[in-house]
Amino acid sequence: MVKSPDELALMRISGRLLASVFEMLDGQDLTGLSTMAVNDMVDRFITHDLSARPASKGQYGFKYVLNCSINHVVCHGVPSEEEVIRAGDIINLDITLEKNGFIADSSKTYIVGEVPPATRRLVKVAQEAMWQGIRQVRPGARMGDIGFAIEQHAKRNGYSVVREYCGHGIGREMHEEPQVLNFGRRGTGVLLREGMTFTIEPMINQGTRKVFTQDDGWTVVTGDRKLSAQFEHTVAVTADGVEVLTLRRDEKAKAAA
Repeated sequence: MVKSPDELALMRISGRLLASVFEMLDGQDLTGLSTMAVNDMVDRFITHDLSARPASKGQYGFKYVLNCSINHVVCHGVPSEEEVIRAGDIINLDITLEKNGFIADSSKTYIVGEVPPATRRLVKVAQEAMWQGIRQVRPGARMGDIGFAIEQHAKRNGYSVVREYCGHGIGREMHEEPQVLNFGRRGTGVLLREGMTFTIEPMINQGTRKVFTQDDGWTVVTGDRKLSAQFEHTVAVTADGVEVLTLRRDEKAKAAA
C-alpha cells in the first residue's frame, strides 16, 4: 500500500504517460466517432507512441483499453462499433496504463459539441467534487475526510453521489487496498500516510444515486436515466500534502489552488 521512493518514481512515469493520452484526446473531435474507434485510437497511442501497456485490456476478462460511458451511463461502458458519439453528448473516458510494472488510472468527462447549461454544470461540479476530495489528502488525514468533502460538494449543488463504486489503492495492481469511498464522515476511515497511492473518482448523478448494471454485465446506468459525470486522478500522499500523478498540463492551475 505504501510505496518506496523508487516505486513512486516509476508511478510518476506511468502517470505522466497517461496524462499525455488525455492530452491527445483533448485535441480530437469525437463527434461522429464510434466508441470502438476511440478505443482503437487510444490503444494505438499507448502501445505504439508511448511503448506502454493498456492495463485494462484483459483485466477481469475485459477486452478493451478503456471504458466509455455516455450520458446516463455511470461507468464501465463497453466500446462498440454501433455506438456513435453525437453532438450534445457527454462521455466519460476511463483509461489505465502500465509502464515498468506500475499502473496509473484516470478518467475525464468530455462535453461533445453544444450542450444545455444544466449538462455543463453537472460536468463542472463533478470535476470540482474530485478536486475537493484531492485537497483533503495529506499525512494524518483520513479516508472519510475525502468522501465527506466530495459528497458535501455534490449535495450543495443538488446532485447525488454513487455509492456502489469508488476509488482504490493502485500500484503494481490496478485495484489495491484501501477503498476510497465518495462519501463518509470526517475523521473516520483509513489513516493516510506518506507514500500511499490511490485513485479519487467521484461519480455524480443529476437525479437519484441509484444505479443498475445492464445485461452485458459491465455497463452501469442511472436508475432514472438522468445524466452522470465522473472524473478521476491517481494521487500520492507526500510529506506535506498530495501529488496528482496523472495531472494534465491544463490542470496545473487547479492543482496549485
